[in-house]
Amino acid sequence: MKGFKLGLISAALVMSAGSANVSAAMIKSPLYLNYADSGVNAAQRLKFSGKSRYKITLPFEKGIYKIQVSDQGQSCGLRFGPEDGSKFAFSKPLALNACANDRYFELNIRFAGNYELILDNSQSDKPTLQVARKAKASSFKRSPPAVDCIQWDGQPITVDVSSTFNNGQLVKDFYSGQTQTVMNGQVSMQPDPASGGLLLLEAADGKASEFSWDNASVYFIMTDRFNNGDTSNDFPFHRKADGKQEAGTFQGGDFSGITAKLDYIKDLGMNAIWVTPIVEQIHGFIGGGDHGRFPFYGYHGYWALDFTKIDPNLGSEQDFGRFVDEAHKRGIRVLVDVVMNHVGYPTLDDMQTMGIDALAPHAPVPKQWTDWQPDLSKGQNWYRYTNFIRWSSSEWVDKWWGPDWVRSGMAGYTAPGGDDITMNLSGLPDLITEGTKSVSLPPFLKHKKDTKAVEREGYTVSDYLIEWHTNWVRDYGVDGFRADTVKHVEPEVWGKLKQAGVEALADWKAKHPDKKLDDKPFWMVGEVWHHGAYKDFYFDNGMDSLINFEYGGGKAALKGAQCLPQNEGIYASYAKEINRDPNYNLLTYISSHDTKLFYSNYEDLTLQAGAGTALMMMPGGVQLYYGDESARPRGPQSDAFDAPTRSFMNWQQIIKEADRQALLKHWQTLGQFRKRHVAIGAGEHHKISDKPYAFSRSKGNDKVVVVFAGLQ
Repeated sequence: MKGFKLGLISAALVMSAGSANVSAAMIKSPLYLNYADSGVNAAQRLKFSGKSRYKITLPFEKGIYKIQVSDQGQSCGLRFGPEDGSKFAFSKPLALNACANDRYFELNIRFAGNYELILDNSQSDKPTLQVARKAKASSFKRSPPAVDCIQWDGQPITVDVSSTFNNGQLVKDFYSGQTQTVMNGQVSMQPDPASGGLLLLEAADGKASEFSWDNASVYFIMTDRFNNGDTSNDFPFHRKADGKQEAGTFQGGDFSGITAKLDYIKDLGMNAIWVTPIVEQIHGFIGGGDHGRFPFYGYHGYWALDFTKIDPNLGSEQDFGRFVDEAHKRGIRVLVDVVMNHVGYPTLDDMQTMGIDALAPHAPVPKQWTDWQPDLSKGQNWYRYTNFIRWSSSEWVDKWWGPDWVRSGMAGYTAPGGDDITMNLSGLPDLITEGTKSVSLPPFLKHKKDTKAVEREGYTVSDYLIEWHTNWVRDYGVDGFRADTVKHVEPEVWGKLKQAGVEALADWKAKHPDKKLDDKPFWMVGEVWHHGAYKDFYFDNGMDSLINFEYGGGKAALKGAQCLPQNEGIYASYAKEINRDPNYNLLTYISSHDTKLFYSNYEDLTLQAGAGTALMMMPGGVQLYYGDESARPRGPQSDAFDAPTRSFMNWQQIIKEADRQALLKHWQTLGQFRKRHVAIGAGEHHKISDKPYAFSRSKGNDKVVVVFAGLQ
């Protein structure tokens, strides 16, 4: 396309040649979509959008489309097709040939919707075409499948409470604050208009229950995506923003940010906070998503480099200690996410830091590898960096983790196996936690100046890991662990970690009697992917509870959100199993970092309020993922499955939008009610009536009745 005169896409857009940027190549003739099976579509014309860029947004149904962009005469020089290959990679600029003849792009639409195509001719010798799915501009929203539910006429509700409260006893609706004396075993009350037809009945003179892990309400925070309390720590280790969607970069959340929001979390009725792993992550990036379209750092905490150090993106050790202390002052326990299965991927930036001389001969040598970017015009993506590494180099054995520590596909290392224990999960180097021989420190830690790792005689790999993890308990009073990837580590290792945690917390409490909340022992909950509501051998190997994938991972959470009586079977069965065995419990959720945001399914605030009601009345423990209470919108849609679940907390929406403030108030009321009554999570469940739907929960002297009037 060299030599084109400056011009305009259409007569309707007038610019003088003298005002244009002469380095750009503007196109004089109108451009259209050109289909292999039907030719040029004159109704589908691209519009000039400035800087030699031309756009069109069109609705595409599911299917395969073979397309070009061309003028109406399909002229050479204005017939843009693939330079090489033919398939589109979404959201990625692809190089064009301006004289493509019969070469067409193959656009595979898997999800019907609006798609935007952008032709960029700002460099006439390197034109590109990019396609991306667009959010619907209309107000249309999907509706969930209908469920059967009782109806309510909006009038006061009469309910039989004789199985729970005595005649003459004063009963209070915690939601509205109204009180009434029980007469003939009944009370009649008008549900608060904001409650969705709910009554939360308790003895008016009742006292709040003491904390119990059996009734835990855990607020799960991805630290980097919650609140930025200290901007000075946003970019250590030469880490960078990508200036685009930031799907895989650090976004500034830190411990200081959580500390600043502890009163917010307390007001939610939360009595525990679970934070993603706190330890120092790999310094550099890998390629993000299925097609390497963005740089992906360890912002989430699951790609450890040094288990003895806090990652500076999250703050200092002083910041972490202040967070734990301030949480404890508010009666909130702290759970730290721990990883025993794997370490982080090797990166070029870490090679520079560790002095690993394993660059391929053709590799560039930037001052900092975090400065490197792929050349999109040459078809490169962020996976390209792997071509710059000699994976067979002995430097990886001598200067990295070493074959005594991890399994890896690199030369000189133990090869990964094919089972859950010995596999490289997602390609991550697998820690040899089952090893029984004593090992020295990994080679790179022997030379890492700021590590706190100390050589121990007779230690195995798991011995080191257990010491490193439980040092956070012994030094700061961490109350428990959320154990990551549990099924990929030997059960007996989890048992040893739990015992070490119990001892470490007891030591800390003995040394800090003025800071301890109580004498309850160390607690541990495990993530066993897709594990449901049943007890197995994990409870005999360190686990006090397991994350329950059955409820939030299926259709049950949606049905319960639409109509509370839909949860009766779940409530009854969960309560029965939990009460039958004191060594069994669950942690149930509706949203998580690895699955989905409940709100993103239908983006319905009323449904989100119903989800809160259903979850907060759940037997066992419950887990709120940050923003469940405020309908946090999903993050960027990309080919990274987890990006939509890890958006930054929607503080501005909470401040500015009245409907989100009302939603938050609803969740706060539910959370405070649950916090007051151990019977909700740990009590016996008895259904009282179908219409209105009512049930009681009781544990000792703690008794409540929950009433749902129905849908209006």
